[in-house]
Amino acid sequence: MTRPNPCGDRGQTLPLYIWLTGILLFVAFAFFVFAQAASARNGAQSAADAAALAAAQDSRDELMTGLQEAIGHDDDWLDWLHGNGFQGAGATAAAERLAAANDSTVQGGAVPTTVNGYPGYRVAIETRYTVGESIIPGTETQHARAEATAVIEPRCTFASDADPKKAVELDCDGRFVDIDPQDFRSDDLPDASVLFSVHLAE
Repeated sequence: MTRPNPCGDRGQTLPLYIWLTGILLFVAFAFFVFAQAASARNGAQSAADAAALAAAQDSRDELMTGLQEAIGHDDDWLDWLHGNGFQGAGATAAAERLAAANDSTVQGGAVPTTVNGYPGYRVAIETRYTVGESIIPGTETQHARAEATAVIEPRCTFASDADPKKAVELDCDGRFVDIDPQDFRSDDLPDASVLFSVHLAE
């Protein structure tokens, strides 16, 4: 009678074990590369969101300055509340500052756009960092890119027959603000966020 050869069984199992180990290692490296790429994309999107919001907030500040200067001196001061009176000269610089703070650069500046009738900015960024070295060639030089759009939305309404030369009551999403151009002080204006909402476009 021939006895079983345990060494022979081990010899057959060893190549299978090596093969399975190789597959598991490859899968682990693939997941690591995916995680690297996802992390880079998330970082890029966060940078783009911050840059777009910064551009829109800069123009909101411009709107507030223009409104403050117009009340009592310009009969068209109510037009500023529609959110269309800004030039946006500082929008790109504001976006670039926030992008740099997130280790990214703005591509093409803050581009004026309109979303649902509201003014805003579209900003595209590229990360200064790369995805990093991996088993996939080229990732060590690949930068993540993303873009975002932020919108400036007016929050206040007023009577259609409002006289800009007289006191006007603004309804800012349920918060009422009285502006009297004949007796106006700069601190009569509430915070910019009361008059204009700045948010990312959906």
